[in-house]
Amino acid sequence: MENGFKDERKMEPPSGFSPHKVDPGKPAPLTWQRKLNCKGTLPSEFALTFQEKMHMAPIGIRLLRHAKEEAAKGRMAIFDFFSKRTIAGHHGVPLGGIGAGSIGRNYTGGFQRFQLFPKLSEESPILANQFSVFVSRPNGGKFSTVLCTESPEVPKKGTASGIETWDWNLNGGKCTYHALFPRAWTTYEGEPDPELTIVSRQISPFIPHNYKESSFPVSVFTFTVSNKGRTSADVTLVFTWANSVGGVSGFSGQHFNSKMVTANEQAPVTFAIAAEETDGVHVSECPCFLISGDSQGITAKDMWHEIKKHGSFDHLDHNETPMPSKPGSSIGAAIAASLTIPSDSIRTVTFSLSWDCPELRFSHNTYHRRYTRFYGTHGDAAASIARDAILEHAHWESQIEAWQRPILEDKRLPEWYPITLFNELYYLNSGGTMWTDGSLPMQSLGTIGKRKFFLDNTRSNITNTVDMSHQNDTAVDILERMASKLDQMHTPVTSNSAFGTYLLQNGEENIGQFLYLEGTEYLMYNTYDVHFYSSFALLMLFPKLELSIQRDFAAAVMMHDPERMKIMNDGMWVPRKVLGSVPHDIGLNDPWSEVNAYNLFNTDTWKDLNSKFVLQVYRDMVATGDKNFARAVWPSVFVAMAYMDQFDKDGDGMIENEGFPDQTYDAWSVKGVSAYSGGLWVAALQAASAMACEVGDKAAANHFWVKYQKAKAVYDTLWNGSYFNYDNSGGSSSASIQADQLAGQWYTRACGLSPIVDEDKIRSTLEKIYNYNVLKVKEGMRGAVNGMLPDGRVDLSAMQSREIWSGVTYSVAATMIQEEMVEMAFQTAVGVYETAWSQEGLGYSFQTPEGWNTNDQYRALCYMRPLAIWAMQWALTKPELSKPELRHEVSEDNGYSTHHAGYEKVAHLLKLPKDESAKSLLQIIYEYTCKRL
Repeated sequence: MENGFKDERKMEPPSGFSPHKVDPGKPAPLTWQRKLNCKGTLPSEFALTFQEKMHMAPIGIRLLRHAKEEAAKGRMAIFDFFSKRTIAGHHGVPLGGIGAGSIGRNYTGGFQRFQLFPKLSEESPILANQFSVFVSRPNGGKFSTVLCTESPEVPKKGTASGIETWDWNLNGGKCTYHALFPRAWTTYEGEPDPELTIVSRQISPFIPHNYKESSFPVSVFTFTVSNKGRTSADVTLVFTWANSVGGVSGFSGQHFNSKMVTANEQAPVTFAIAAEETDGVHVSECPCFLISGDSQGITAKDMWHEIKKHGSFDHLDHNETPMPSKPGSSIGAAIAASLTIPSDSIRTVTFSLSWDCPELRFSHNTYHRRYTRFYGTHGDAAASIARDAILEHAHWESQIEAWQRPILEDKRLPEWYPITLFNELYYLNSGGTMWTDGSLPMQSLGTIGKRKFFLDNTRSNITNTVDMSHQNDTAVDILERMASKLDQMHTPVTSNSAFGTYLLQNGEENIGQFLYLEGTEYLMYNTYDVHFYSSFALLMLFPKLELSIQRDFAAAVMMHDPERMKIMNDGMWVPRKVLGSVPHDIGLNDPWSEVNAYNLFNTDTWKDLNSKFVLQVYRDMVATGDKNFARAVWPSVFVAMAYMDQFDKDGDGMIENEGFPDQTYDAWSVKGVSAYSGGLWVAALQAASAMACEVGDKAAANHFWVKYQKAKAVYDTLWNGSYFNYDNSGGSSSASIQADQLAGQWYTRACGLSPIVDEDKIRSTLEKIYNYNVLKVKEGMRGAVNGMLPDGRVDLSAMQSREIWSGVTYSVAATMIQEEMVEMAFQTAVGVYETAWSQEGLGYSFQTPEGWNTNDQYRALCYMRPLAIWAMQWALTKPELSKPELRHEVSEDNGYSTHHAGYEKVAHLLKLPKDESAKSLLQIIYEYTCKRL
């Protein structure tokens, strides 16, 4: 850990600074609010019915066995069965930019949910990480408190010398937390001094369309202190930080308060805490104090009493030479900012927190984070990042204010909507997000095996991509040579991975590659069927990152990985990924190289992924106008469409589902022509035709247009007079009213394409969904339930049919907005706000789950799909699209026949081999019994 610095220079406005200065002591006009003494609702987890337990038992047993096998190899499974999760209901705005690690902050003042390494999230708070305030008046009045309503347990035995000796006496009833991501404010009215008002403003560099500062691992805290008393007040604000990355890491020993080396072979981390020293603010530091244990040095109690006695650390006698902590001991550091505030005056104090963890380690591959392009890869930049943040954060806030203000001031919107719109963005910070510098991974020299190589002894062909003036650093020299050699030797390996950077054209910027988890409980990166919903947030705010994800999946379409993986549903072994299929996810233990971490079903046979790929790529093309992107990914679009031909069993142009959960609703079976997958397929055919026009493939444009017309006619057969049936199989759910049945229509309208069904049918369907799926559940205050029977009962045929998915509810509302049914849209979406974000809700704020059931039990906290609220914003703003001119020659002439024959050959070569394995008699009997139950 690197401690605070003193910046003796006068602060100069950075170049390009906006003249609009934001008052850090004034919260935004609309915010999510809680009193600090609000206990919050503890979320209740879902429970399976007896029938669901019977049905899922074999999968559960195989998953548990698989998880144990993976753990034995030092790998993680997609569900973590072995880590005990800490569930809380008082989360707040997290810290940091995008993809550089995240540290959570709850509204009571605590720091928790440490996500500094891939796949890992330490949920429990570290109570030594605190802001505290000390006040002294000329009349002898003294006040002090930790600015947090949580407190540590007092030890039953021995003499207390740890943080339990601090003054944990904040009256939370007088304090209010305000959240509007990426900022948060806490107002302390008369706490701890009745004549002081303190406002703490927290800000992180989440700045739309900014691809530099938005990658920085840092947050800035500005305290605005108002003295309403008749006398001056001597005030000291203290920031303490433990040398820990969460969990038990702080007690592992051998920690220096200079640089931290983590346990379990994780990458090194350096923290820095800093304060700005100005004419009226004096900064002092305590480089190391003992939080707990028996290491030598100043204790937490000593540190606290030093400030109470002197108001600073200037008289503190500390060892200049850092000593390592002992195992079982935990150490921290503190920085203090002291100032005198005259009567009826206001002063500000600014702190910052940064961390430097430059490496992302997966299997044998090591990547560097995006911010290292600006601060280097040596892990020694935390102090520089903290310092620069103090200098630049006012400029960041000006840009954030300019982005948010028009939406906050739009009187057409209900107040809850902009608050929820911005706060749902928390997931782009704390959803296990990682953003690389775009370079190929560094690989261990040990992975080269017996191949002969020579480490070049010259430097003429080596370029240091980071201007950090390390010309005389031998280690840097050797590392550069190793990197150059590894790049040469591993090119055949990396070119067989899903690295979309290969699709960049000459001169195009490599913005890096982006990862985020499906959920903190569902460990898969960039889960594509879910990204279909959440991608509107990235497209509107960071479109270059959205295009980067699509390039990766375009590369993955062209990838074939014959490595066998076991499917949990039936125990069969299948190839990890076949040519032409869109992977479910980009991987977990070795992203981009080992895709499809998901193994519940064989997603090569899913019916929604390829259609979603085509629709997203087309939408992103018309949204950005990026023609290079369109040309680069078009071959993957063509192959993805051809791959799907094998699922059109009767040649009528429409794909059919195959009687198992072969789409994003992976616990809700569907068979035959379906409203969800079928609608996506019809929309994808139209999008593929339009994209073919854009790239100049006239024959393909005509081919897909002809297929679109045929599939559209088949899709219309699902219409029953008021909505589209779930499927045409005649099963128990066939007539179910699916909330998500117009997903294909939603995307066609979002892309500027023609409707795939008649306008009156769209409106009728949306009215049916609203009147049944929305209004018949908890008086319309929970969102849209996935399945509702025509008689008004919730469809209980599957776990997911009886769930309400927050992201799907948002997407249904977006569809309503597109059809000018705006009031109905907000009445639909408000159920998610009431459930997840309101004070009377279920405690899901800043951890919105995938969904909840009608018993108010959640499944999968902290999930990707709720970012779909930005699809509502997309529909409201109606962005200008760069649509191609569509000219279709629909006659099936010789040219069409020639192209069709070629297309059929491609489709035939992509066809999956028939499954020759027969189910055992025992398995057949078991499945029959489950169906009867």
